Amino acid sequence: MVDIRENESKTLIALRDAGGYSTIDQIVNVSGLVHSAVMRAALFLAPQNLLAVHERKSTKIVLNEEGKRYADEGLPERRIVKALQKTGGKADIEAVFKAASLSENIRVIALGWLSRKGWAVIEKGTKKLKLLKEPVEGSDEKLLALLKENGAAVVEDLSEELRDAVETLKGRKIIDVRVETERELELTATGWDLVKKGVEATAEISQLTPELLVTGKWKETRLRTYNIQAPVAHTWLGKKHPYLRFLDDLKMKLVALGFKEMTGPNVELSFFNCDGLFMPQDHPAREVHDMYFIKEPETGSLEQYQRFLEKVKKTHENGWKTGSKGWGYTFSTLEAARLMLRSQTTAASARTLISKDLEIPGKYFAIARCFRPDVIDKTHLTEFNQVEGIILGEDLTLVDLLGVLEKFAKDVAGADKVKYRPDYFPFTEPSVELVAYKKGCGWMEFGGSGIFRPELTLPLGIKVPVLAWGLGVDRLFMMKAGIDDIRFLFTQDLEWLRRMELI
Repeated sequence: MVDIRENESKTLIALRDAGGYSTIDQIVNVSGLVHSAVMRAALFLAPQNLLAVHERKSTKIVLNEEGKRYADEGLPERRIVKALQKTGGKADIEAVFKAASLSENIRVIALGWLSRKGWAVIEKGTKKLKLLKEPVEGSDEKLLALLKENGAAVVEDLSEELRDAVETLKGRKIIDVRVETERELELTATGWDLVKKGVEATAEISQLTPELLVTGKWKETRLRTYNIQAPVAHTWLGKKHPYLRFLDDLKMKLVALGFKEMTGPNVELSFFNCDGLFMPQDHPAREVHDMYFIKEPETGSLEQYQRFLEKVKKTHENGWKTGSKGWGYTFSTLEAARLMLRSQTTAASARTLISKDLEIPGKYFAIARCFRPDVIDKTHLTEFNQVEGIILGEDLTLVDLLGVLEKFAKDVAGADKVKYRPDYFPFTEPSVELVAYKKGCGWMEFGGSGIFRPELTLPLGIKVPVLAWGLGVDRLFMMKAGIDDIRFLFTQDLEWLRRMELI
């Protein structure tokens, strides 16, 4: 019989019973030891040539939220096919979309896959969708069903057909792929000789107790030795959410650059969210599908803003003293008093411009939550954050604004290069859209900017140029962290949260 420590003995016995070869997880299940204890035992036994440790990397795939929805409802192109089959194989496109319950953001994608798979075609003359053949279940659908049933799959264990489907689903961004390392233990010839002779575990202690000291039994007890190079169980210390940390760091950087923080309410008056920004009251963005309006109470008080309200009203109707012709309609003070969830942080800028504490020259910023009834997908949420900034002062130009935007993209988001596109906003002229590129992320749109129009600044009592920008701070973080799905900012995936570096 050979004298050996308890955990090493259990590991060797579990290996013997498994035929001399087993994974760490299997040994954990059989021996009752925790994962770290088995690994420590393996690292103790391996140098003695009693066992060998083998590592095998595997690629594991699981469905993301969008993939799970497709697994339950079917791929968009399959849903269209089913709707077509019910109509005899030919129908109006819009009717098919409606029957298949496809949202607008995936309709073009579905049509693309229908064409690629050769399942259906749009007739040129009638503009109707026609079924070309009876579709059979493809490898992508087979893999989708497999993942739905099993929850996950190892790519290396899949058939060649399903391995090809992995790239398809990965390209459609409906699966998550991660590489895992699996460790396996194997008894060596020396190890086999040992277990054949028999192994006996000697009781060990890891802590001296008062009883052992008083009774003198410590002299007869074997103290456990430790391998300081052996891996231990992960300890996940508490830390701030990576995105919240990013927002805090962004605030600190802006304050260090001399910016002062401006604030405003989440439930905002239309006067600040729209009217004060020279957005006409019949502008399409004021429709219910672009803003959240409050039902109760429907309006707020404009009493303390009367002197500004009258000037804004005249500017909308005829241009007032701004040199503009205005929008040429009858301004409604009732519409200006409507309450809504803030749809843009520019509302905070409008409030700041009429503040008695406003400094000229001055620099101000706000990082605030905004709300819009968008269709939720990889790049849009119904609630999102914007970083808003304004700079007031004499002789400011567009060149100054572009310099600020470039610093944001490169210093805050880690972008490699930026470019600017001409754009349109009711409250800025000229207007510029910021687009930035980072290797591995591609080009990403960040938001709009420009110089506030006189129709905005003069009614609010401002007579100097005002540079302004409103950028999607969520997207700034996505580029910085290498995230391609905005929904991941609010994920409950503890594994990702634990391993995410504090950037």
